[in-house]
Amino acid sequence: MDIALLIKAAIMGVVEGLTEFLPISSTGHLILTAALLDWHGEKVKLFEVVIQTGAIMAIVSLYASRLWATLVGLPREAPAQRFTLNVLIGFFPAALAGVLFIDVIKGVLFHPFVVALGFIVGGLVILWAEHLQKRGSVVHVHDVDSVRWTDALKVGLVQCTALVPGVSRSGATIIGAMLLGFNRKAATEFSFFLAIPMLFGAAAYDLYKNHHLISAADMPLFAVGLVVSWLSAWVCVRWLLRFVGNHTFVPFAWYRIGFGLLILLTASMGWVDWIS
Repeated sequence: MDIALLIKAAIMGVVEGLTEFLPISSTGHLILTAALLDWHGEKVKLFEVVIQTGAIMAIVSLYASRLWATLVGLPREAPAQRFTLNVLIGFFPAALAGVLFIDVIKGVLFHPFVVALGFIVGGLVILWAEHLQKRGSVVHVHDVDSVRWTDALKVGLVQCTALVPGVSRSGATIIGAMLLGFNRKAATEFSFFLAIPMLFGAAAYDLYKNHHLISAADMPLFAVGLVVSWLSAWVCVRWLLRFVGNHTFVPFAWYRIGFGLLILLTASMGWVDWIS
């Protein structure tokens, strides 16, 4: 295996791990990174989806005791059943919309202007959500165990907006949950748990459709991306949980707006192909 390719895989893994759970769109950052690395092609697109699995493994490892307790208690304990049902309810709308409309989305919405608009509008929504929190908007969900099925459904519907390029799945779920009455920590953790079926499902679906693109020689490449993504996501998630305890998401809002302007600049100058 080419050492240069393994280094590229490791860099992409770091970017995926550091951006997947922040409200800043991992997809946009992976596109930019791939362009800077001059790494393109259908196999690279599949690689970008598959290494999300590594990021999800960080959530599984960090919340292993919670997930195991839920699995063990599922047959007989109401809290475990309620938690599982809420995750499934929150997962279903975006999963269904993705299966039904992903080809239309890729064919119509993958345009630099749409991606940039997703970043900028998402940043403005974060500023609005934080303004409402500062004014003392009503918070009725203080932890993931107090989520009602109606809350989960509403967050799941909001998650559908993340199918628009540039919006960010984590950004949509975290900020959407805050607007629906979650505090920052509950919104962030519920976003983590929703990511488990969503990203595992997306990776499995893409592998099923494009398995012909992978050969045995590619295994080291994918393994490096997965492991590095796992480790960097593990560090990022631990940092994020500490961050939301004492800070707002306002810095991410301004970052998104700046990144959206960067997309417009690089696209207009022909420096980055945002839709290939």
